[in-house]
Amino acid sequence: MTFTVLTAEFVSENNTFKKGFTELKDFAVDCLIEGDEALRHRGDANTELAGFADVAREREWRMAHAISALAAPSAPVSRAAYDHIAGVICRAAAALGDRLDGILLSLHGAQVAEGIEDGEGELLARLRAIVGPDLPIAVTLDLHANATAAMAAGAQIWASYKTYPHIDMREVGQRAARLLHDAMARRTRPVTLRRHVPMMDEVNSGRSDAGPMVALYARARDQEREPGILSVSLNAGFSDADIAEMGPTVLVTYDQGHEGAAARAAAIADAHARAIWDARHSCENDFLEVSDAVAVAKGFDPSAGPLVIADYADNPGSGAYGDATNLLKGMLDAGLTNAVFAPVIDPEVATALHRHKEGDRVTVDLGGKNDPAFGGGPLRLEGEVMRLSDGAFRGDGPMLGGLDRSYGPTAVLRVGGVDILVVTENEQMLDRQQLYAFGIDPTRKAVLGLKSMQHFRAAFEPIAGKVIVCDSGALSTPKMSRRPYVRVRRPIWPLDAETTF
Repeated sequence: MTFTVLTAEFVSENNTFKKGFTELKDFAVDCLIEGDEALRHRGDANTELAGFADVAREREWRMAHAISALAAPSAPVSRAAYDHIAGVICRAAAALGDRLDGILLSLHGAQVAEGIEDGEGELLARLRAIVGPDLPIAVTLDLHANATAAMAAGAQIWASYKTYPHIDMREVGQRAARLLHDAMARRTRPVTLRRHVPMMDEVNSGRSDAGPMVALYARARDQEREPGILSVSLNAGFSDADIAEMGPTVLVTYDQGHEGAAARAAAIADAHARAIWDARHSCENDFLEVSDAVAVAKGFDPSAGPLVIADYADNPGSGAYGDATNLLKGMLDAGLTNAVFAPVIDPEVATALHRHKEGDRVTVDLGGKNDPAFGGGPLRLEGEVMRLSDGAFRGDGPMLGGLDRSYGPTAVLRVGGVDILVVTENEQMLDRQQLYAFGIDPTRKAVLGLKSMQHFRAAFEPIAGKVIVCDSGALSTPKMSRRPYVRVRRPIWPLDAETTF
């Protein structure tokens, strides 16, 4: 039997402490493409959509793709943008009507929209109103999901990444698609149970390269091979979204038709939730103050590779502004040479630099314009324009390989011994092409200051002589008590020391 499957990607990770809204134009920067054209752009790369397409060919589905809408992490999605994208997906489901056998969605799990605290749960509720309670729906999630009770109830099948840095997107897409096929063929009757841990996020934000989650992910993979256990998803949570159901969750999808699967699924979920809680004091990162990070840089020997300083707190990938200046100021004040700082998201300065030509000497007020209280205010800098670009690059690393991205108008400004990548659009450091494309060879530098929490490791750790992590005091500082939480249910660890599990 040939099945008709509706697919869609609607991916955003939204920081409720960030000013403004994510609009349709922000989705368009990354990807806002309807129909089969999206498959031509994303259907043969490391994406969930590519995994969906792999299985569609393998199982001879009629695959109807509604839309691919992906935006860089930022402020909540505006209601107009949310309703537009959700509307495309829902209208596609309604148009297929009785011909529709299943729905396969790539979502994030930490989506917040204007007036909608649970973007994914709302989308599933709208779809259920169209297709009814029984049509099989499978969903992939980023492991930085705040997976709500409404989400778990809205779809039968869930599959989250098990890598951070995220490199298993296509694999996870394939897994969800194959589980959906079995449900449509009535070989399984999937359902998902959920466990929530009263923490703001897993202590290492779900790292798969170090820390307690390494063993838990391995155990989850083994458990997915057990009879009746279809998927075990360990979600680290996203503490930059101030919502009621913030925090780590475990989702176990099991086959109701398999004897004993329900009890086994509950035992698996309970054990993983307890393990996440018990490991809450096992942080792998040593968060250095700016002065300490710069001191390491001054005494560093780059003969084995550059020193990478992760500007953790100003990670655009968690919705921080990407224009904090504290670490850059420290690097400049220390007189570091043969160094890079990337990126500074400052559209105003990027535009101003494009009024000049390469080789010009300029003076600019760089960065720190959005919220100087978090990460430092603007820096008055004099430097040389080394490179001007439209910002386009094609990734070739583990995360972005084969995908075209753009920083928008981009410039490299050399100030003293530091090359500063000044960009227009919101993006964290994920791929070495984000430097190579603008004339910077990271392998020949002594120090790389990169705005990223963890994803930088996939591309940059292999060339690094050493990696250190800096808390520059920006919006995504690990000192969570600095952010004014209102919505999250209390008590919650670590805000409330008395929290129990």
